[in-house]
Formats: sequence, structure tokens, C-alpha cells
Amino acid sequence: MANDFKDVINQCIQILEHIANDSSVPRNIRRSASDVLTTLKNEEDPLFMRTTASISILEDISNDPNIPLHTRTLIWNVASQLETIPVDD
Repeated sequence: MANDFKDVINQCIQILEHIANDSSVPRNIRRSASDVLTTLKNEEDPLFMRTTASISILEDISNDPNIPLHTRTLIWNVASQLETIPVDD
């Protein structure tokens, strides 16, 4: 079961790295995507804490009026994937 969650995290990391390196995305959105990447990669914290913090940041940036539509869709996708990870790690 834990490997399934690692796969979800790895998929999310790939999408977030794409966003963080996309020059068509506003700088503040790229910075937030980088923050989420740092949070997800920090294995010192429990998985549920990392996913909860990441979802919170993603929800904030998805409401940014300057976010391109394709990026917003990717952000929603990542948040949805992270929400599949149970809180009771």
C-alpha cells in the first residue's frame, strides 16, 4: 500500500516540477509549486503532514487570478491525487 502512495507522490512531483520550470507561469505560482515540491520531498515529516500542507498551498495558488488555465487544471489534478492519501498515515 505504501508503494502506491509513493507512486502518487512521484507523479505529483513530476507535475509540480513541470509547473516550477514553465516560464509561461507567473513567478509567484512557480515559487509556490517549488514550495510544495520541497514539502513533499521532506521525508522527515510524516506523509499525512506533507500532503495536508501541500494541498493547502495548492488550494491557495489555484485561486490566484493570474494563474493560466492549463496550470490551474494541473494544480487541481495534483491536489486531487494528494487527497487520495489517507490522513491516518
